[in-house]
Amino acid sequence: MLKGRSWDDWITSYSQSHQNKWNQLTHTIGIPMIVVSIILGLLALVWPALWLWAAALFIIGWALQFIGHAIEGKPPEFLSDWRYLFVGTRWWLAKITKRL
Repeated sequence: MLKGRSWDDWITSYSQSHQNKWNQLTHTIGIPMIVVSIILGLLALVWPALWLWAAALFIIGWALQFIGHAIEGKPPEFLSDWRYLFVGTRWWLAKITKRL
């Protein structure tokens, strides 16, 4: 799945398209919103009332991603390679744990 590249290599590549502090901020907020929305979406299979929360978090989280990229002036990395959808989450984890 990683095309013979390490996670560190993927994260370094991802970081190059996320240099602007405002883009980093929108991603730092938006990525966990998307992850939580997916979890809530799965839970909504049992508790349908969660669909509204899941949808709202998903839409707002993605809106933040695209706003950040508009500010940065670079397209999202996942448009060139779908694997970056997963790398973004690893980038976020590295950022909040101060490993970047």
